[in-house]
Order: sequence, then C-alpha cells, then structure tokens
Amino acid sequence: MKKTFLFAALLSSQFCWAQSGSIYHEGWIDFNKNGKKDLFEDPKQPVEKRVQQLLSLMSLEEKTCQTATLYGYGRVLKDELPTPEWKNKIWKDGIANIDEHLNGLAYHPKSSTAYSYPFSKHAAAINQVQKWFIEETRLGIPVDFTNEGIHGLNHDRATPLPSPIAIGSTWNKSLVYQAGAIAGREAKALGYTNVYAPILDPARDPRWGRVVECYGENPFHIAELGKQMVLGIQDQGVAATLKHYAVYSVPKGGRDGDARTDPHVAPREMYQLYLYPFMKVIKEAAPMGVMSSYNDWDGVPITGSHFFLTELLRQKFGFNGYVVSDSEAVEYIFSKHHVVPDYKGAVKQAIEAGLDVRTNFTAPDDYILPLRELVKEGHVSMKTLDERVVSVLRVKFRLGLFDQPYVRDPKAADKIVHTQKEEEFAMEINRQAMVLLKNTGNLLPLDKNKLKNVLVTGPLATEENYATSRYGPSNNPVTSVFEGIKKYLKGHASVTYEKGCDVVDANWPESEIIASPLTAEEQAGIEKAVSMAKLADVVIAVVGEDEKRVGESLSRTGLGLPGRQLQLLQALHATGKPVIMVAINGQPLTINWENRYLPAILEAWFPGPQSGKVIAETLFGDHNPGGKLSVTFPKSVGQIEYNFPFKPASQAGQPSSGPNGYGKTSVNGALYPFGYGLSYTQFEYSNLTLDKDAIYVGADIHVSVDITNTGKLTGDEVVQLYVKDFVSSVTTYDFDLRGFERIRLKPGEKQTVNFVLKPDDLALLDKNMNWMVEPGKFKVMIGSSSEDIRLEKTFNVIN
Repeated sequence: MKKTFLFAALLSSQFCWAQSGSIYHEGWIDFNKNGKKDLFEDPKQPVEKRVQQLLSLMSLEEKTCQTATLYGYGRVLKDELPTPEWKNKIWKDGIANIDEHLNGLAYHPKSSTAYSYPFSKHAAAINQVQKWFIEETRLGIPVDFTNEGIHGLNHDRATPLPSPIAIGSTWNKSLVYQAGAIAGREAKALGYTNVYAPILDPARDPRWGRVVECYGENPFHIAELGKQMVLGIQDQGVAATLKHYAVYSVPKGGRDGDARTDPHVAPREMYQLYLYPFMKVIKEAAPMGVMSSYNDWDGVPITGSHFFLTELLRQKFGFNGYVVSDSEAVEYIFSKHHVVPDYKGAVKQAIEAGLDVRTNFTAPDDYILPLRELVKEGHVSMKTLDERVVSVLRVKFRLGLFDQPYVRDPKAADKIVHTQKEEEFAMEINRQAMVLLKNTGNLLPLDKNKLKNVLVTGPLATEENYATSRYGPSNNPVTSVFEGIKKYLKGHASVTYEKGCDVVDANWPESEIIASPLTAEEQAGIEKAVSMAKLADVVIAVVGEDEKRVGESLSRTGLGLPGRQLQLLQALHATGKPVIMVAINGQPLTINWENRYLPAILEAWFPGPQSGKVIAETLFGDHNPGGKLSVTFPKSVGQIEYNFPFKPASQAGQPSSGPNGYGKTSVNGALYPFGYGLSYTQFEYSNLTLDKDAIYVGADIHVSVDITNTGKLTGDEVVQLYVKDFVSSVTTYDFDLRGFERIRLKPGEKQTVNFVLKPDDLALLDKNMNWMVEPGKFKVMIGSSSEDIRLEKTFNVIN
C-alpha cells in the first residue's frame, strides 16, 4: 500500500485549519509556504542537504530561536494552547524545543492541566501547538517536544517504573530495553519526540542525593544498561538524551543543592569512570541528545568547555546529535563559577564551546536576545551559530519532523499508553529489582498458612510519596506495603498496622550528630508498636527514606536510618519476635546493627506504585528475589569513597603484623559488596571454559560457564564476569566488571552462559592517555558478586 502524508485529512476533524490544509500535499509539506517543493521539504533528499538548504533560508532571528528551550505550561509557558499573543512572543520565529508541555505532574501543581489526560487529548493538544509553529511561523520549522523519562515517561498516568537505582539492581539488559521501548512508544503516542534518559552518572558517593536516579556505581554496568535504554527509546522513533555530561555525580563531599561545583576527580579517573559510559553508549547506540551539566571540572565549567562539548564529545566520541544544557548551566558560568564578568559572557562561552540549546526555568528571550547581540557585534561568528543550528535541525530531520510532524492518530494514544500489558511489565521490573540482603535460617519466604497474626510497622509502611517522585509518571494509584500485605494475607492471617515512629524526628538531621532523648510522643509510638509486636507471629518493619529525604538537592551527611527508626527496630527486636526489615530507600545505608541482629532484610529501593503487591509477593515466596546490588554498601561514611572498581589495595584492611605493627583503628570491608544479592535457592558454578589460552592484541575471546540451580525453587541468578590485568604500564583497577547475564533456572536446571570479551574490555589508558590493549597475562573471574568469585582462568594476550 502506498504511504502518503495526508496531514490535512488527518487533522481537519480536530482543528479549524487557517489555510484549509493548503500547505499539506501528498508526500510533502510546504513549510515555508512558497507554493513549491523546496529541497528541504523533499523526504527523498539526504538529511544533510535538507539541513543546509533550510539553513540558507533562515534569518538571524530564526537561527537564534533554534538555540533555546521553551519550558512548557506551568513553568515558563503561560498558555496551554496557542493564543493570538504568540505572534508577539520571541517564538514567533520558531523554537528549538518545548519541554514538559502539558504533562500534568502531581509534584508541580502549577502544571495541572485538562490536556494531560485522557492521553488522546494530550496528543491532540500537542498537534495543535505543533500546527501553530508549522503554519504561523515563516519557515514552519517543527518543534522538538521533550520530556523526562528516567523511570517511565514523566507524564500524568504514564507507565510507572521503579527508580533508576532499582532498575540498575535488575542487571537485566533485555528488561531495560523493554523499559526504554515503553517510554519511547508512550512518548511518541503522546506527541513527545525526545526523552531525557538515561542518566549515565556513576553514583560513587552514596551521600549524594541523586544516587536514587542512577543505575549504579560501575561504569561498565551503567553503560550496558544505558545502551539498552537508548536503543529501546530510539527504536520507537524518539530521541534519547543522555544525562548529565560530565563528571556531575561527585560534588565535593557528596554535597548537592547550593554546592554544585568542584568534583575531585583526576584525569585518568575521569576517563575510566565518568566518561566511559558516555563514550560507550554514544559509540554503540548513537543517542540523538546529550545534556551538559552545570558543574566544573578542574576549574572549567562543563557547559562552557570546548574540550568537553566539542573535542571529546563530537570529535572523539562521534556524537552527532544536539547538546542541551541542564537548567541554569549557562547562567552558572557567570553566577556560580565566575569565569566571565556577566551573563552575556556566559552565553558567548557556552555557544563557542559547543552548546546547541540553552535550557532554564526562565523565558528563552534571556538567552536568545544576548546571543543576537553577540552575533551583530561580531563577538560570536555566524559560522559558530550555524554549526549549532545545524545540530538541532539535523535531529529534527532524523526524527522525521519534516515528514510527519504530527501525532498520526491521537485517539490511538488511549490504547497505547499504560495498558494492562505495560502494567504487568512494570510489576515484573519491580520484582526483579528486589535484593535480598539477609535471610538467616531461611526465615523467608514466609508461609502464609502458618501465620495467624502479622504486624506491619514502620514509617514507610503506609507511605506512598516515593512512588511518584520527580522525573517519572504521576497520579497513578499506589498500593502501600501495608495494603499489599493485608490484601495478600486476606483469609489467611490477621494483619495489623502501627506506625511506630515518623521517618525523621523533629531535630533531624542535627540529631545525627547531637543525640537527644525520645520525646514522650515518640516513646509512646514505639511502645504501641512493641505491644502489638508481642501479639504477632512475625513483624514486618518497613523503614528507610521517603522522597523528601533523598533526591535532587537532598544529599545527606549520614547514611543511617533517619530519625528514630533504629530505636524502633531495636525495641521490636527486644520482644524476641522475628523482625523482617523491608528497606525503602534511594541510596546505600549504613545498616550495621540491622544486619547483625535482624534475621532478614529485603532491599526494595524506591519501587513503583505497585510496591505493596510486589513486596508481599517477595516476602511470601510467590516471587524469588534475584536482584543484585549495583552500589556498594559501606559500613560507615568514614570509609567513603568505598566502591567498585578500586585500585589495588586502596580498599584493603590493615596490617596485622610486620614492621608497621597492628592495625586496629578502623572498621574495614563493605557491609554488602557490589554485585551482592541472595536468593531463596542456590546456584552451582562449573565448567568455566575459554576458547583460547592466548589471543593476539585486537582479538576476541569467548568465555562460557555452566550454572545449575541446586535448590528447591525456581530462581534468578546474575552471572558476573570480571577481568584482572596482572601487569600494566599504568596502575589499573584491581579487577573490573566486563560482562553479566541474568538467567532464570528451575530446580535442577542447568544453563550454559556465554560471554565474548572484546578488545575494548581489555583496554587501559596508557601513559599518553590513549586506550590500548597491552600484551600480558589476564584472568577471567566468574562469580555471584564482586566478592563471591566461584571460578577463575587465565589467558595471555600476545603481539
């Protein structure tokens, strides 16, 4: 069947056409309204030719309008739909993108709109906004509609996924691809053309509030999952924009908020840890967007750095999309970093560095007008401006916005977004994110047929706010942990609830450094929980952090359970009843007492709205937890940084003998190491095989290993491959992750897991900062965590 683009017929039923559809023709649109098919309007022409021809037609005003973001309704844009006043706004000459328009978020009441839901109504509204830009601006350049999407599309009632740190704990590449595909498919159905995801920042300091938004701490793990997220999104015809480039996730002392500068990262570490995920994902998945961060590195603001935005990103990594700034990143060049005397100087530095689109929660005029002045004054060349505009236009052409700028079938959105199938997927990714940290005596899974009375307690037991945190869907119904357990045990056991304590006390966070006695009210709350615990067969304590305690600008100075939660757990434990701890949190916690004295601990991270059902299924054995930690849990903040990978002996203990005597001054070792997670069943590793004992530089080596479920329950295992380089010209990490696969095995079932180590997996940065594979001896290590290595074999790399 011949494909045509009958846009007038498509939309005439929804809108009153100002031009009676006269610019819409079979197979092309007359964007500049001159009555003929220009080269840039011809879908059969190469993208680069179309870009250059359109650029040649653009005025200074039109070019500069393609360098800024217009934040959507409730942020900057005051109107839900176009009004006659738009003809007097700066975007009368177009705009690069409109961000978060009409997405209707619960956390931001000012963005409440009647156009976010039903989904078809939003798609039609976006079409109407797009229609204005195509029909009412001189050249009709379509808008790129952007939106966040790190744990599901950031839209009213879209499919909700767990937090990124939970997604990272699945270690499931195919699942992450599906998550990206859902976000991309829903974005496209709703009219969004660009999704700000994934976050590729390594979470190396657990105090940092945005750990909850990262996949983990290891660059290889992050890159593998990030690659799948990008492919999933972009396979739906929507752009993916990587965040936050670069060296963003280690502010000094883990402090976020007002202190957004000064990462202490050496050059080699920067490349190996912080740039590696961006480099790998750009080369292997070709994302169309990158977001530049607002921090500096070694005294140079990233958003004002030609080295980062042009030399590295474009020339070395091969990025071919457009760079959008994080909010206020351009302003910070002047207001925080003070490397220019005024804001106009910041605009000049950013655009010359390689920034394509400025974003902030202020009007786009703030950037566009000084940029126009700089060009007119000769302080920014037209050549530089053209290069930036070309990057934006190229993405718009690649997205097909000049061929099909509208949502083809707005009504279809109601059947595409957050369907029952997507809801079931969200449940499954929530399940696979569960990490079992402790299970003494196989207390878990609980047998619902052997319980009469269950107490659910703790400040997170009935909390719901963690399920609708920033950068993801809002307004979905939430099942709390208490409700989930109560429904699960209906007809089997009596389930009671007592809060016990709040998430924090009145003096928190000062109470972390200056202890104070329990108030009468706090004592009474704990005593109520204790009295009910004495009547219960088992106590399920849901503790941790809510969304006001971890997230953007919410970094912590301590990592223990906030407030009186530890006192609650200690009082419950003293009853002698088995206490199962369910942790709802967004970052590693120093739960040392809890790990020593409580018999079972389940890490749930920040799960999605189905949290109560998923956690109940996991505690009672309908689901066997198989997630693994993607971040190291330290025992104390005094150990930080303490993570994986690490340089030889940098995380070692202390000498017990020798000339330096005995070392008994510090607590050593991880509470839970990278890659750690238990199961209700057991797995045996055997038959590690390498296809060669020696390979030439530049060759692949194939690795296989057999995994057998030797337990009594079906379960998932994450098989982890690590590589150690014995001798290198520069100090490398002791060993590092270079492969992982999540598999599901029935009792007694055996599966062979295959890996391919490529040259890049053996490469290091040599003394001249070039990636290369050096000849020498290497070791393959296969295990269930970074500290649970089951099998090893060596091979040689030769010239």
